[in-house]
Amino acid sequence: MRQLALPFAETAQPYTAEDFCPAPSNAAARDWLARPEAWSNGRLVLWGEAGCGKTHLLHIWAQAHQAQIVEGATLRGLVRPTGPVAVDDADLAPDPAALLHLLNAAAEEGFPVLLACRQPPARMGYKLADLTSRLRASASVEIRAPEDDLLEALLTRFAAARQLNLPIQVRNLLLLHLPRAPAFYREAVARLDRMAMDGGARITRPMAATMLAEMLDEV
Repeated sequence: MRQLALPFAETAQPYTAEDFCPAPSNAAARDWLARPEAWSNGRLVLWGEAGCGKTHLLHIWAQAHQAQIVEGATLRGLVRPTGPVAVDDADLAPDPAALLHLLNAAAEEGFPVLLACRQPPARMGYKLADLTSRLRASASVEIRAPEDDLLEALLTRFAAARQLNLPIQVRNLLLLHLPRAPAFYREAVARLDRMAMDGGARITRPMAATMLAEMLDEV
């Protein structure tokens, strides 16, 4: 299966506790985030597929603990933490030594570190032995595949964020045929929004069917 490139950056996400959809699939993650004192070596690796809610939970935790948010994909050089740290996309750090330094510096100061990534520590693939050792010595929790109720709630939320009215026939079509990953639901709603604006028309089942065919052909 080819990876579909999903242009998520075009809409800002709220990232507040009120806007998060709690569900059994993310219950374990929420429990761990509420107990940083229980994290092994003061670190927690929060992992799961794209769009599962990792970044949202990371921001909620960072807001609650006044944590510094670091983007893993742009992490370079020596970053000295001044308090708790939250590293998003920790598995995409271009400079593994910088991530290792950050973890060591936080440990020296006794600051907790939350890392969000798509892979568990054992599969993150860093070649730096000390970094791999630190990651594997961290607590780790997965956000599991979403339930039907969660997918329906997310579809409603994504549509509401764009002020879209999705007829029940369109909702049922998306729920039946989209891959069961939140990222695809966000992208589907974004595409329907663009199609409706470009055509100056309301969203219909035929429009959604056309969008689905194009989208799934890219998967």
